[in-house]
Parts: sequence; structure tokens; C-alpha cells
Amino acid sequence: MPHHHYATPLLDFLHADPAAVLGTLVAKSAFDVAREQRDAWSAQIRCWQEVLRSLQDLLDPCAPHTTPGLLCFEFVLPRLGRRIDNVLIWGDRVWVLEFKVGATSGSAAALDQVWDYALDLKNFHAPSHDLPLVPVLVPTQATSHPWRWDWAPDQVARPLVVAPGDLATLLREALSRPQGPAVDAQAWLDGRYQPTPTIVEAARALYAGHSVHEISRSGAEGVNLSVTASALEHWIARAQAEHLKVLCLVTGVPGAGKTLVGLDIANRHREADSTLYSVFLSGNDPLVNILREALTRDQVARARERGAKQTKTHARQAVESFIQNVRHFRDDGLRSAEAPLEHVTVFDEAQRAWNQEQTRKFMTTKRAQASFDQSEPAFLLACMDRHADWAVVIGLVGGGQEINTGEAGIRAWIEALRDERPDWHLVMPAQLQAEEYGATDLVETMRHLPRVHWQEELHLRTSMRAFRANGVSEWVRQVLQAEVDAASALLSKVQPHFPIVLTRSLPRAKRWLRAQARGSERVGLVVSSQAQRLRPHAIDVRVRIDPVPWFLNDRDDVRSSDFLEDAATEFQVQGLELDWTAVVWDADFRRGPRGWEHWSFVSDRWQRIHHPDRQQYLKNAYRVLLTRARQGMVIVVPEGHAEDPTRQAAFYDPLFQYLAKLGLPVLSP
Repeated sequence: MPHHHYATPLLDFLHADPAAVLGTLVAKSAFDVAREQRDAWSAQIRCWQEVLRSLQDLLDPCAPHTTPGLLCFEFVLPRLGRRIDNVLIWGDRVWVLEFKVGATSGSAAALDQVWDYALDLKNFHAPSHDLPLVPVLVPTQATSHPWRWDWAPDQVARPLVVAPGDLATLLREALSRPQGPAVDAQAWLDGRYQPTPTIVEAARALYAGHSVHEISRSGAEGVNLSVTASALEHWIARAQAEHLKVLCLVTGVPGAGKTLVGLDIANRHREADSTLYSVFLSGNDPLVNILREALTRDQVARARERGAKQTKTHARQAVESFIQNVRHFRDDGLRSAEAPLEHVTVFDEAQRAWNQEQTRKFMTTKRAQASFDQSEPAFLLACMDRHADWAVVIGLVGGGQEINTGEAGIRAWIEALRDERPDWHLVMPAQLQAEEYGATDLVETMRHLPRVHWQEELHLRTSMRAFRANGVSEWVRQVLQAEVDAASALLSKVQPHFPIVLTRSLPRAKRWLRAQARGSERVGLVVSSQAQRLRPHAIDVRVRIDPVPWFLNDRDDVRSSDFLEDAATEFQVQGLELDWTAVVWDADFRRGPRGWEHWSFVSDRWQRIHHPDRQQYLKNAYRVLLTRARQGMVIVVPEGHAEDPTRQAAFYDPLFQYLAKLGLPVLSP
């Protein structure tokens, strides 16, 4: 369970010395405590002791119908990298409270904040799954006003704004009309906390000092991320001790946490003077830019909370050395023949590295390297091979994730090691033989080589992204493979926990998204980069969005995903996620009499795609789009238009009928 700075039974807290409580809170803080924080804690302590004096009759252990309660201060939620001011376990529910000292009312941001805390507990803290949770915002200068109870089906109440003087009345009212048995406070406090953070949340938490064990789910249903990280640490330690060169390949289903594992390894050794200095590399520009901006903003905000000053420029410099674009790493290798500073490199989405043809073309036209004749994986391994003693390359591999021309897939890494680096060790899970990785025959030929090691812990089989239902990525695979019966059967298991609905109306889809999201949960529109005929629906894929504000900015910013105005393509969302998505499906990937058809819109008409690679890229694009949601999605198949030959009903109706046949419920008007 996440730790807290202070927790005590209510009767003990009533009689506690305020100075002693404050001293404990200050002592437990990891940073120097600013005066504003001490004053805030003092205000909370005074408030709670006044409240409990008003409710002392309910605390008397000899009085009938009393239930013991427990009060926590500074309750840590590692996934969010934040602390709840107070958690009160009393009666039949759990109260989640955020105090805003000096505020006279509750801002939208403050309400979202306390709502997020309650939702985090509901989703990821085992004892809270079946308990009522009440988020309460307490502006300390607010005047009395009525409140209204509004419960969601999962028993998380809409946040209440309560003046300090009304807390006792609110609690007495709830305690006098319990709706269930009293919560066992100690059992709740000892319960398991198994979060599944977004990649942005994970990066923030790791960079702030949390471990992957604290911020990731574990259990029998899949390999624990900390087990995978430990296996990689073992090979790093062995490589250093025995002077080995090692390529480790980590596989997993979409959303399984491969990037999180890579960030954890790089974060453990991010000091440049360490012999284990590591770097996280990605060719995914949106991911790199979003993570850098998120960490920079977070570092500045945390410094402000501690009363310190840190400029955004200074914070960004440290972040940029931690997360780098693989192209910059490659260019450094071109400029100098020296070994890189890093002994450990983590390559995210390694399957997207360029093949020899694409790399040669780029090097000739952009870097004036006309004689360059290596694939990107071969050159990157060559750079790391410059180390005289040892090196470890960790490749994070997604199956069926190649979405662009020239992406080599994982074959290029294995071939480069086999043909050019025979002294290197290769560590991989058996799952690399699966069809979606495109290297079945190659892996089989290397099965019994002495430097090839098989390690089951390097495969992550359970999606963390769709934390409500484990089967979403498999369902998407079945849909794209047209395994109708299997997809229909699996959907019936997924739907109760992860709603997937169907509509032909984009406005209706937007209303559904807004109705689902609570707190700061993010929603957004995602489309294929080939979806050229969505312009009548105000979606133009020719206009490039900036993914940084799209993913990070508040919902009142027109550039934000939450504004539901700009749609992101597979290139902007790969490796990232939203809570709720609308997948707007155009006629580029449609159903025909013989199955899936692949089309590209050129000039003023649709043209068939015949090249197998381009067909696979289009199919993979929809695989990416359909696996971006954490909690649910709506699929929008537009109506055709009789007067528009590029949007005929025949392009869209068979797809809608296919998805409806799988059992997807259709949104009613």
C-alpha cells in the first residue's frame, strides 16, 4: 500500500498534541518544508480536532452504534506522484479530502484533483474496489452552502465542496444513515495498491524517485514489470562483470508496459558519472517531445512546491539527457569514432528502426554519407560495440506495430547481430517466434546457438493500458484477423469492464466521450493518417497537430485532445494513451466481399493498395488506433453520402455491419 506521513485512530487524534502531529509531518517530509506547507498542515490539524470535538459522542467507545475511524495525513499515490491531504476511513465509506488554504470556493482544477485521487483508489487499491468513496474539497475560507449527493455506478461520488464548519454536519449525516457495513480501517490501510499509470504519469513518478514496483501492477495474470526490470538488471551486471556485449529484446502486447520498463532502467542510472550510465532512446518524436515537456513542467512545479526556484530551461537540460531522440544518438556516432558515453542504451519501439534502404537514402540526402551501407540497427550496434569492455543494448519490441515505410522490424536487429556481431550475446523471450514479430524463421535458425539465451521474463503478456479488461488487445487482433466467433465471444467478457460502442454520428460519439470522463481523465479523437475523406466531418489529416498540447494541456485549450476538435493519427499516438477514445474509421481500411480492403486517396479518388508492406502498415495503423484507450472507446463509422462518389455508402456500410455483427452495441440517438 502507498505510505502515508501520519495515521492514527480518531479518538487518539482528538487528544493529540498539535505540535507533535506537525512535528511528525515535518520529519516525514523528504524535502525542506516551506512555511506555507507548515501553515497548511496546522490549519488541517486545527480543523480536524474541532470537527472531532463536535462528533465526540460518536467516538466514545462505550456509546452504542459507534464505529472506530482512522485519519491519515499526506497519503501517497505513486501513480500520480502526488499526496492526498487527508484520507478518513469512518463508517461505511472512505473520504478523500483536499484542503485549499485561503480559498473561498472550489476551482475546476481543484475539483478534478480530488476526483482523480478518489478514482485512483477506486481503480488501483484492492479494498477500495467495492467501497463508496467520497472526494471532498475543503476551501478553508468558504462559507456554508448546501451539498448534493451524486453517486456514479462504481460508488465514487461526484466531488463535494464543503466549508470547514460544515464537515462535522456532513459526517454526522453520513454516519447516521449507513448504506453498508463499516469499513475495516486497518485492513483498508494494509490493502494492495496495484496501479497502471499512463506513460506520462509513469515517467513523472519514476523521475521523481518512485520505483517501477511502486507504480505498476503485479499478479499471477502476467509478468510483473519489476521482474522484467530485474532480469535486465541481471544482464547489465553480468555484462559489466564478465566484459560481455549483450542485446536484450523485450516483447509484449500493446500497452503491456515495455516503455515503462525501459524508462525504469534508464532512470536507475541517469547520473553521467556512473559506470552504468544509461539513456532512453526513441525514434518516436511525439513520445520524446511529450515526455520531455511533461517532465520539465513537473520538475518546475515540484520545485515551486518546495519553495525552491528552477527555471524551465534548467529543468529541460537535465530531462533532455535522460530521454533522447535516437536520430541524435546516431548522428553523434557519425561525427565521432569514439565509444558513446553510455554503456547501456534502451531503444524504445526497436521494430521501427530503419532498414538498410531507408537508412542509406537518408544518409545520402540528409547527411552527405553516400557510401553508407548499414541498416539503422546495424549502425547503432556498431556504435555500442566501440566500447572496449562491455555494453548492453535493450530493444523494446512491439508486435505488428510497424506503421511507416522503411521500418525494418525486429529482423534487422537479429540479422545485424548474427552477421556482424557474432561475439555478442542475444537474450530474448520465446514469444519472438510469434507471427506478428515477423521473424519466426530467423529466430528458429538461431535457437541452439551458444550465445543465444531464452528468457521468459522478457515478455509482457498482459496489457496495462486497458487496466479494466485484459483482453482488449487480443480482441483487436481478432477483429483485424476477421476471427468473428472468437472476437464476439471475447467481447462479451470485455464489455462489462471496458465499454466499446459503435455509432455513425461523430457528434453523438463526442457526447458519449464527455459523459464518460471524470476528473482529469483524457478523451480524444484518433484517425488513420490515410483517412482523407473525413473532411466533411471537420477532420483533416493533412493538418498536422502538435501532440504536446494535445496530450498535456487542459481541456479548455482548443489544442487539447479534450477539446475534441483536433484528431491525432497513429503517428502522433503510438506509444501513448488516453482514457477514452473515439476511433473515426474512414474508407481507407474497409470490408469487402473477400475481407479487408486497403485503399489510398490520391488526388480525387480512392485507389487500391496492392503492395503487401503498405497493406500491413495500414492494418497496423488501425491496430495502434484501436489500442490507445485505457477505459473504453467508441468506434465511429460515418454514413456514406449519395452525392459524393468518394463517400459512397458501399464504402462504409459493410464495415458497420461487420462490427455490429461482433456484438458492439450501437449508441442510440
